[in-house]
Amino acid sequence: MRDPARAPRLDVAFAGMGLANALAAVRLNTLRPELRIAGFDTHASVGTGRTWSFFSPDVTPAQMQWLRPLLRREWPAYEVHFPTYSRVIATPVCTLSGQALGAALAGLTHSADIAEVAPDRLTLADGSAIHAGVVLDGRGARPSRAFRCGWQKFLGQELRLTAPHGLRHPILMDARVEQIDGFRFIYVLPFGPDRLLVEDTCYSDTPELSLPRARKEIAAYVAANGWHVAEQLSEETGVLPVVLDGDIGAFWSEVGPVPPLGMRAGLFHPVTGYSLPSAVALADAMAAALPARPAVLRGMIEARARATWQAQGFYRILNRMLFLAGSSDQRWRVFARFFALRRPLIERFFAGRSTTLDRMRLVSGRPPVPFFQALRCLPASGRGELIAPRRRHPQLRTGTGLLSPGAQADG
Repeated sequence: MRDPARAPRLDVAFAGMGLANALAAVRLNTLRPELRIAGFDTHASVGTGRTWSFFSPDVTPAQMQWLRPLLRREWPAYEVHFPTYSRVIATPVCTLSGQALGAALAGLTHSADIAEVAPDRLTLADGSAIHAGVVLDGRGARPSRAFRCGWQKFLGQELRLTAPHGLRHPILMDARVEQIDGFRFIYVLPFGPDRLLVEDTCYSDTPELSLPRARKEIAAYVAANGWHVAEQLSEETGVLPVVLDGDIGAFWSEVGPVPPLGMRAGLFHPVTGYSLPSAVALADAMAAALPARPAVLRGMIEARARATWQAQGFYRILNRMLFLAGSSDQRWRVFARFFALRRPLIERFFAGRSTTLDRMRLVSGRPPVPFFQALRCLPASGRGELIAPRRRHPQLRTGTGLLSPGAQADG
């Protein structure tokens, strides 16, 4: 592999090779092969041991076409389970393969610790400089005082079992478990007849993740289902923001001059914290815009993030109702009510395209949290967002991953 520090000036240098930067690099490498690109990350292998899932309606048919070679599995439906009911929902679920993502970027990524980023230069920990027409910063979410957040935190283990598990669909949310540390559920992806990803997830007030507790709960869930583990293949963790409120202008005043991508740009679904569909849409936008000056790209991404923020006000209100109204061990009732609604509404919600009628349906009827506590969660300036969506940027598609597990007829 050619030493990037000795190579000619790059057109694009990627700082960090998380999901957003990796997808942008894949798209540029396909559509703009004349551009000299390279990615730099502490980890040599992109996507190793990582799982990214989404619903197929979250992306356009054209986006699905270029994503499909990167997929590990597709399923035609998923299940949810609550103490009060179970349901199968016929929305296709897709999982991106970290291995395929890494293979698509073979030869373009380099293992290196990044000491400093500038709009046209990366300085590595060994003192060498990587010069580029533009640097794109995708090193993950950064701490910010501009957002008030709850957290979705998880630990997942991919397991090989001693016998077939018998699951037909992913279990996106199984809340029939003890409610610890907020709203807790188990998420299960059946990758093969005897292979599962089992994930312990909490919607919590704090970002601290107890690994020993999560491992114990996964082991208990596996045992309760009569499964026996032959081998643990991998383990992954994550702590994702669930935004309750904030100041998007203050957030972008902290960003600096280097164009950010993905979580670092604030481009993620406010309820789930996932960013894959947003990253896919931005990858297409980058391929169309480059080459361009760093200030132009930064301005384009900021405008996109601000428009997304305005379009997502309704979802942040729902987050405040989830986290601030009622007791934490009863939060599952909010999700139980949501997943009992009609499938098209659920799909539009996760794709960030809820209609005015959807919003009315989501807040009508008997509330799953105490009414007056819910009302106090709504600032006077934001109550109109419950029903009337603000004008959206015509090119924006806000993203989602999976809240996650169910067997009632789909409606």
